[in-house]
Formats: sequence, C-alpha cells, structure tokens
Amino acid sequence: MQHRRSAGLALALGSAASFGVSGIVASSMLEAGWSSGAVTLVRIGGGAIALAVPTLWLLRGRWGAVLRSWKEVLVLGLMAVALCQLAFFSAVAYISPALALLIEFLGPVLLVGFGWATTRRVPPGLTLVGAAVAVVGLALVSGIGGDALHPLGVLLALGAAVGNAAYWTAASSTTTELPPVALAGLGLAVGAVALGVAAAIGVLPIALSGAPVVLAGETVPVWVAVAILVLVATAAAYVLGILGARRLGQTLASFVGYAEPMFGILWTALLLALLPTPVQALGAAAIIGGVVLVKLGQARVPTHAVHATPVHPVAEQVPGSAPGD
Repeated sequence: MQHRRSAGLALALGSAASFGVSGIVASSMLEAGWSSGAVTLVRIGGGAIALAVPTLWLLRGRWGAVLRSWKEVLVLGLMAVALCQLAFFSAVAYISPALALLIEFLGPVLLVGFGWATTRRVPPGLTLVGAAVAVVGLALVSGIGGDALHPLGVLLALGAAVGNAAYWTAASSTTTELPPVALAGLGLAVGAVALGVAAAIGVLPIALSGAPVVLAGETVPVWVAVAILVLVATAAAYVLGILGARRLGQTLASFVGYAEPMFGILWTALLLALLPTPVQALGAAAIIGGVVLVKLGQARVPTHAVHATPVHPVAEQVPGSAPGD
C-alpha cells in the first residue's frame, strides 16, 4: 500500500508539473494573437488526437467496457474538460484570473464536503485543517488582491470548481474498466466535440495566428508552442493525473493538484527568470503543509473509505454545471 501511495504521489506531482506548463505557453500564444477560446480548443482537440492511437489500441476488442464506463467518460469530457474550461474563461470576463483560479481550485474542498454530506461521516480533523491551510496557501500563491466580487463571475468560477471536482471523481473511479490512457483519450475527445460546438455557435470566440511565439525569451515557431501545450500540458497531464488519482484516491489526489500553480511559478522562475514573491513562497509552503495534513488525515481513514465515490452523484447533484483546468 505504501509503495502504491508513493507511486501515486509521484504521478500526481508529475501531472501538476505538466499542467503547470500550460500557463506560460498559453500566455505566449495569447500575446501572439490567439484568443483564449482558440488556445483551449486546440489544446483539448490536440490532446484527443495525440491519445487517439493508443486509446484505440488499448480498446481493441473491449468496446463493451466503453459502454459500461459511459458515465466516467461523459463526466470527464463534458464536466471536467468542456464545461470547466468554458466556465473559467467566462468567469475571467468579470473577475480577475487569480480569483477565478482560486475559486476553481476549491474543487477538492467540494469533494470533502460532498463526501461528508453523502456518507454522514465527519472527515478527520487533520483533513479539515489541511484543506483550510491549503486554500489559504493557494490564495497567497495566486496573489489575489482587492478586486470587487462580481456575482456572475463568482458563480461561473464555482461552476469551474464543480468541473474540477468532477475531474478528480472520474479520474479516481475504481469501478471503470477503462485504462487511464483510454479514459483520458475518450474524455478529451468528448470535451473537444463539446468545445467545438460551443465555438460553432459563438459561445467560445476563436482567433488563430500563425505568428511566432516567445518562449523562455526565445522566438520559436507557433507549432512548437502548440506541441508543448498538447503533448505535455494536456495529454501527459491528464494521463498522469488519472494514474495518480487511482492510486491516491480522489481526496488526496485532488489536494496534491494544488501543486499546479506552484509548478507554474517554478516554470516561470526557471524559464523567465521571474522569481516568486515572499508571499507566494509562503503560500507554497502552506500548500505543502496542507497536503501533508490531508495525507495524514486520510491515513487514518479505513482503506475502503479512501476510494472514490461513484461518479454519478456529482453529475446528478449539480446538473449542467462545470477539470481539470
């Protein structure tokens, strides 16, 4: 069990590090003339294409497993990918991106509350304390300021938080028969179709550019940025996240996901030589401390209670609401 947890922690951290690359790459593409909708659609669609061949290979002769796992696929594709992305980018039209990110990353806290409400079992005290400490750390890392709270922006960001929670629920499911790569590939495919429909009806504005982009101070062809965004920040990130979540369980894996903005700061420091502020460093320490407390709290929970709850309660509880930024 300890070896499984250690491997799961390494995979979850690898996922957070991969997701953390997306900020720098997406920013460079936005500066080159891309719209956020175009970046999102190319990222998700490209990730689906990148995983198409291994997904089809793994599912040969096993298409019945896809039918039996349709809930996980739809929750991952529609809620964790498509609606989460749409809700987040809609929210930043009303509130700051830092605040929207903070609200979106309340997904793990929603999972703790959902488990509490459905099982009637009070989470361990260390888990609750760790959740509070990690959220405070995330606020410090995000660098939120004194922006006014627009009700619609907050509501949309909460939709993204539901999508974030849905990602960890689908990723950590112990009932699906789908391999992690296949689940990620199918989920991204469903998400890409949904985002494509949103783009076609004008909900997701699309503006592309073939201009070179600047990455780490170097001007590179746009296809380099797209390749990094698709292969590292999407395909690899989702697969590693699912692998880690299945070993750690949804609660611990989701809180390890708080490392994503920390890795974003790390990549910014390494590639752009922009060092984090003392407040951000304090926030990073708080996130680490919070995750450790959650891990200690989960260690006191019986093994059968650590596994993920079925996916369908999340989808039914908040129909139509919005992952895994």
